[in-house]
Amino acid sequence: MTRRAGAPILRPRPARKVPLAYLIEAILFLLPFAAYGLWRRMNPSAQPSTILLVLGAVGVALMLAGAFWYGTSRSMPRGTVYVPAQLEGERVEPGHAEPRR
Repeated sequence: MTRRAGAPILRPRPARKVPLAYLIEAILFLLPFAAYGLWRRMNPSAQPSTILLVLGAVGVALMLAGAFWYGTSRSMPRGTVYVPAQLEGERVEPGHAEPRR
């Protein structure tokens, strides 16, 4: 099939599909909230025990401490820039930090 001069090139539009991974992530995120709502629905007068609240607070504190530790241990020193991985010949040089020039 030939194209006439001046005729626009028609390209098919990409399909707008939501990848299954995003749906699974959303379900996994909402699952604890749904479980809590179901628990409250089944036991409207029950309150969580003190030990459960203390364990939850300890878990949140450990999560925040771990996130802070990971962030500080993986950060680059001040005054450096990241150099991305490069292909040199048949060897891949991994990304690294260099002093700012």
